[in-house]
Amino acid sequence: MSLKKPRASVTGIYGYIPEYVLTNAELEAIVNTSDEWIVSRTGIRERHILKDKDKAAAFMGISAARGLLQKVKVDPLDIDLLICATITPDFSTPATANIISHAIGAYNAFGYDLQAACSGFLYALVTGAQFIETNRCKKVIIVGTDKMSSVVNYKDRNTCVLFGDGAGAVLLEADYSGSGIVDSILKTDGSGEQQLLQKAGGSRNPASFDSVAAGDHFIYQNGRFVFKIAVSKMTEVIREIMIKNNLSTDSVDFIVPHQANARILSLVAQELGISMDKMLMNIENLGNTTAATIPLCLWQYQDKFKKNDRILLTAFGGGFTWGAVYIIW
Repeated sequence: MSLKKPRASVTGIYGYIPEYVLTNAELEAIVNTSDEWIVSRTGIRERHILKDKDKAAAFMGISAARGLLQKVKVDPLDIDLLICATITPDFSTPATANIISHAIGAYNAFGYDLQAACSGFLYALVTGAQFIETNRCKKVIIVGTDKMSSVVNYKDRNTCVLFGDGAGAVLLEADYSGSGIVDSILKTDGSGEQQLLQKAGGSRNPASFDSVAAGDHFIYQNGRFVFKIAVSKMTEVIREIMIKNNLSTDSVDFIVPHQANARILSLVAQELGISMDKMLMNIENLGNTTAATIPLCLWQYQDKFKKNDRILLTAFGGGFTWGAVYIIW
């Protein structure tokens, strides 16, 4: 198939995972939990943590983007745009994307951060794709990077067991052969504001002695509520994009979901009637790395994908934000 207008195709993937591994056994020593409790409720056995206090989301994003450029043998000066999805930027300003672009030598690129919580990578991917599809840009890098350990309360067993640190990056380029991003559905519902949030640090509740003492800069999640709505919304949006594109459970080769909780993903597969063999997961060893989960999953499973495979990406995050992207590999 030859297209008159290009699709944005993923032509390279790379990831960065910090060396330090935080196991469930170690968490047992610092919070009231157990390996059995964590695994049975989340499917997570370990997560990677960026221990260096002088390194943050930008460092991981730089590592992933630099590795990507080396892998695909692209000159950083040829990059037109870099979008960074993150909820843990190094600073409120400048944008983490600016720091990454400068560090990798992408001096001709413009860039900016995009914040959509755990759906951030999907939102950034679809945004970047528009620049390819309209011929505004030839090469676009999308980075998902989060240092969740910087906003996790390690006295709260309901959240500290979930999150890890990491980064993933993909290169988007034009494709006229039929491969690439075919369709996307992105959604948001602001009524979820209080269910998953950092209560302090923004302009509504700036940092103060009181906010720090209250622990309001840590991530908060109403776990049971978020669990139920995540299953519902991810199932709905996957079903919607399948119907829209005449896809059946048999014709979908893989689903690459946001790695929030193994039980969530199992229930979504069950609701859709899709085999768990098609639901790719790495949550057991990485935990929830927020905006980095999908690119890291793509990176780790890339050898499994064949040309023309039909792949669905899906996520659900705070806000609420959620969506699905249909890609022909």
